[in-house]
Amino acid sequence: MFSSGTARWWALGAVSLNVLAVSLDGTVLSVALPTLARSLHATESDLEWFSAGYLLVLAAAVLPAGLIGDRFGRKGTMLISLGLFGIGSVCCACAPSPGWFLAARLLMGVAGAGITVMAMSALTVLFEEDQRARAVGIYQSANFLALPLGPILGGWLLSHFWWGLLFLLNGPIVGLGLVVGGLLIPRSRAEQRPGLDPVGTAAATIGLVALTYGLIEAGQRGWTDPVAVSAMVAGGLALTGFFRWERQLARRGGRPLIDPALFRSRAFTAAAGLGGLIGMGMVGLLFTMPQYFQAVRGTDALGSGLRMLPLVGGLVAGALPAAWCTRVLGAKYTVALGFTLNAAGAGLGATTGSGSGTVFVAAWMALMCAGTGLALSAVTALAVTTLTPERSGIGSAVVQAFQKTSAPLGTAVLGSVLAADYRARLDPAGPAPAAAEAARSGVTGGAAVAERTPVPGFAAMVQDAFVHGMDMSMLVAAAIAAAGAVAALALLPVRQPATPVRAAAHAV
Repeated sequence: MFSSGTARWWALGAVSLNVLAVSLDGTVLSVALPTLARSLHATESDLEWFSAGYLLVLAAAVLPAGLIGDRFGRKGTMLISLGLFGIGSVCCACAPSPGWFLAARLLMGVAGAGITVMAMSALTVLFEEDQRARAVGIYQSANFLALPLGPILGGWLLSHFWWGLLFLLNGPIVGLGLVVGGLLIPRSRAEQRPGLDPVGTAAATIGLVALTYGLIEAGQRGWTDPVAVSAMVAGGLALTGFFRWERQLARRGGRPLIDPALFRSRAFTAAAGLGGLIGMGMVGLLFTMPQYFQAVRGTDALGSGLRMLPLVGGLVAGALPAAWCTRVLGAKYTVALGFTLNAAGAGLGATTGSGSGTVFVAAWMALMCAGTGLALSAVTALAVTTLTPERSGIGSAVVQAFQKTSAPLGTAVLGSVLAADYRARLDPAGPAPAAAEAARSGVTGGAAVAERTPVPGFAAMVQDAFVHGMDMSMLVAAAIAAAGAVAALALLPVRQPATPVRAAAHAV
């Protein structure tokens, strides 16, 4: 069955659907937190860990997931991860307490890491080099649907049904993924099984967890917070030690977690790094625009989700032609074009005002995300193309590690720019100093304070302060994207290179 060309694309559909479920679980939670606070009697700290814990476990598990897939079998790793994800979803829906819910979320994070890493690895096994760019474009387009679909679906379900359905809906998706994946995805593992490398695995896991935690804390508490700084420094040191250990182990003839030869491919290293960089601006949009629509434009959660649809439209519009653009322009110029479009969209976004029209906001969001979709699909295809089936598991895990870390990094960088500018523009010496101080927590809290403050113009001051901060964050996003375009031109090859080492996957 697998030899059929049609079967490959059906398998790709199953893989994309599985990753869509993982992505939805991350975005849908944003609108469910107030409901969970009431239903589970969760504290503010509990709510923070519902989201942060999931991100931390995802970051911690991607490299071990790649190792397990390469060593013991990628298909089995994906199917087991799917089963665990389904179990975690049911446990979340039935959770009687915050502790139970958090434990289930952590289980889903471990399973989600296995699903996403093995899904990308499957692209290497399923498709020949000349088909991978197109497959990656379809794969990325399906995943992008989760960004606006999560808040929209979550808002609608919470308005009409029990909150547990948000998680029970994963059941049919998991079931379909198990059936189709079990039938159509071939069994494969590395012919030369990688070593377990407990020292390297521990160092990489600790480093990714500490770095991700530090970035999350920096986004919430600021870059000077001692906890955030200590965690980021510890994570950086652990990752530095990890790479030194891997090189030494390889020189001694051992079997490291990540073969250092993987990073001797400049195309792979640059593509993996640029894949993380291009995602930062999109994360900034997901952080800022719902607040803009709700606190400045006065929409509800569902209306805010609907106004995010141009985001996914732009992402899909950029992802689908990425393979064609790469064939015509080459990888270097396709990625640079994507970063340039992203920078242009962010630059236009920096001119947004409190009264900007809906069409204008939708247009620059779509342009910015079209650049993201184009660049992300192109660099992912380039990274995947440089991998042999022998290295597809751990290589995909490295790509995922860059992309998973970019989410808290983008939130921390762009969120801190927004927050600093917003607070600086709240006038503590004005006619309502106490209200201005209370509004410093954020624009949502500021809007609530404004409703209780009879001082004329206070609400407009809060909204203008937020919009100016948002504009500054978009300028920073534009600068990041411009730097990405320069890096793409300097580091990427014009054409996708031939796979350096051909190694057949060993059937098991």
